[in-house]
Amino acid sequence: MKKKNVKKDEIIKKSNKVLTEFKDFISRGNVVELAVGVIIGSAFGKIVTSIVNDILMPIIGIIIGGIDFSGLSVKVGESTITYGVFIQNIIDFLIIAVCIFFLVKFIEKISKKEEPKVEKKKDEQVLLLEEIRDLLKNQKDESKVD
Repeated sequence: MKKKNVKKDEIIKKSNKVLTEFKDFISRGNVVELAVGVIIGSAFGKIVTSIVNDILMPIIGIIIGGIDFSGLSVKVGESTITYGVFIQNIIDFLIIAVCIFFLVKFIEKISKKEEPKVEKKKDEQVLLLEEIRDLLKNQKDESKVD
């Protein structure tokens, strides 16, 4: 009976330790910020995909003669290689990357604060050496005047 209770106590202690570690991990700010970033990124991705599919790709299609990239494919035997979808995804990625780049630049511009300039205090030895230098310079200048 005691062996079973000891094992049970060890299991409970280990599970409590794991739960405590998990709670510490979750309570860190980075995890919550990452989750928020992923959710916002997902929603932002949908917006950009809509811009690409519904606005930009039709314009690009008109410019290059009405070609719809998503319909481009090659039939090889029984398989169909839809390289148009691949081209579409590359364009989506590039547009998303450009949008994120400008969003980050905008956020940096908004959040950029001028840091107050802090004068570095000189070491006491440096101050003493500068004082000695100035005294020697003054002595030299005085001896020239006489």
